[in-house]
Amino acid sequence: MAVRIHFTDDDLAGIRLAQAPDPLWEALLSMHMLQTDTGSAVFGGWRGRVRRELPTAVRPLLRLAPPVGYSADFLTPAAGTGGLDAGIGALLSTPRQRLRGDLVELSRAGRPLPSWARPLADGDKEAVVHLARAVRAYFATALAPWWGRVRTRFDAERAAHGRYLADGDLGALLGALHPGLVWRRPVLEVTGPGAADRDVRLDGRGLLVLPSYFCWRRPTVLKDPALPCVVVYPMTHETVLSGGATGLRSLNALLGRTRAGILETVADHGVTTTELAHDAGISPATASHHVGILRKAGLLSTCRAGRAVLHSVTPLGMALLGGPTAPRPRRSA
Repeated sequence: MAVRIHFTDDDLAGIRLAQAPDPLWEALLSMHMLQTDTGSAVFGGWRGRVRRELPTAVRPLLRLAPPVGYSADFLTPAAGTGGLDAGIGALLSTPRQRLRGDLVELSRAGRPLPSWARPLADGDKEAVVHLARAVRAYFATALAPWWGRVRTRFDAERAAHGRYLADGDLGALLGALHPGLVWRRPVLEVTGPGAADRDVRLDGRGLLVLPSYFCWRRPTVLKDPALPCVVVYPMTHETVLSGGATGLRSLNALLGRTRAGILETVADHGVTTTELAHDAGISPATASHHVGILRKAGLLSTCRAGRAVLHSVTPLGMALLGGPTAPRPRRSA
């Protein structure tokens, strides 16, 4: 079973590799991961924390994104590639016909929908605003603290395929992204368990290719062929290894016990300086000093997410901890 995407020559020239992670796609796919126990080596720590901290009022949002089967297409508008605010703005402007159609599709599976699904399907303004607020609140809890790490992995993934973009070899790019994407010119097959058997003809629309941190195991596409065509595929994940007593002693000897501990703490999830200080039992000023040294060494990166300043481990830092470096291009069979 496969989704077969048919390209014209114009479509092939119009392939785009996303410039940045899409916060609404990451929100949707992370909702899937939150409702399962798969991928524990990568998502276990994240899942436990989000399950504890996700506000009760936001939890009904998960019913629009069941981990198996159809999820509401309107949760991932194309404008999400422009960032969270652009995506939320597009969500607020979703046509009533789209809201109703997607919710009817969801109801066919027999799963319970939120209490506000009926007014949402009617395009009620308050219900749409409630949806947008729920998505923003979900992002703040489930994604914002980790966004620096998501961006670091995204940049590494994009860099791994940069030579195909530089050479203009876009067909080879499609064949190198993931084993679940099989390129047989002029058709791209999106394969994997649960993939629907259907054909999508681009007819000059082009294709956006989007690496995703929370996409798991196999690529995915929107169900409605009339929507802008995007293929979302799992980016390569690092696995943080403890390295055993010998590895830990070596890391301590190289960096010092405090800095080694900071690097391991940040590898678990993106954290703020205050959180680092609390976890390490040191003052925020001391934590900031050590973070600055690790950042200058290329082991940590720092970015702003709203009002918070988050630190995440770079691919070089992951390699030092025992995980792989930036991913290499993989060719499908």
